[in-house]
Amino acid sequence: MNVPHAAELPEGLTLVRQDGRLVLAGDEKRYGKPLSVDFAEGKAAHRRQFGGGRGQLVAKACGLAKGVTPSVVDATAGLGRDAFVLASLGARVLLIERVEAIAALLEDGLARAARESEIAEIIARMTLRQGDSAKRLGALIEDAAFSPEVIHLDPMFPHREKSALVKKEMRLFRELAGSDDDAPRLLEAALDIATHRVVVKRPRKAPPVAGPAPQHVLEGKTSRYDLYVKKSLHR
Repeated sequence: MNVPHAAELPEGLTLVRQDGRLVLAGDEKRYGKPLSVDFAEGKAAHRRQFGGGRGQLVAKACGLAKGVTPSVVDATAGLGRDAFVLASLGARVLLIERVEAIAALLEDGLARAARESEIAEIIARMTLRQGDSAKRLGALIEDAAFSPEVIHLDPMFPHREKSALVKKEMRLFRELAGSDDDAPRLLEAALDIATHRVVVKRPRKAPPVAGPAPQHVLEGKTSRYDLYVKKSLHR
C-alpha cells in the first residue's frame, strides 16, 4: 500500500515517521497528539488483557460465544480497535478502510505488531484491504478470499452542531473522511453479502441507519449495536 502524498491530505496534516512508526500529525490544539496504530501497548494491550473477553459488547454483537467464532469483516476499520479485540478472541477479521492515510497507519501498525511474539498469532488473523466498502465491498472481500459470516459497521455519525464537544481524534477523522453519507448504501451492501449477520455500531441515542429495522439491539453506556440477523451462528 502506498503512503498517501502530502498533497492528498488536508492542509496542515502530514504522514511522517516518528520513533520507528508512521504517524499522522497536525496542529495538536486542533487534532491532539500525532495519531498512530499500536496493537502491542497502550489501550489495545489493556483491553486485550482486562477488557472482559467474549463478554464485551462488540464480541456479543458479532456472535462470538462458547464454541462459536465467526469470521468477521470490519468494513469501517478506522484504527482497528474493534478488529483487534475480535482477533484477540480468536476470530479471523478482514479490515477494510476507505481513507488512505488511516489505512497506511493500520498497515504500519499491523507490520510492527506482527514482530511482537506475544501478539503475532493475533495479528496473523487480521487482513487489511484499502477501499470504499460502500462501493466495493464484494470486490474487496473477494480479493482477500475471505468468508464473510458477520459484517461489522461503524459508520461515522453525522456532525453535531456543538463541534467543540467532538473529540480531537474524531475531528481528525472528519477532516480525512468528509461527511459520511453512505451508511444506508453500506448497510444494504453488507446485508447482501454477510452470510449470517450484520452488526451496526451507533451512538446509544442515535436513530438506526435508514433501511430495514434491526431485529435485535444490544445497548451499552454510550453506544449500542443494531443486529440484522440472517441465520443463526450456532454450530
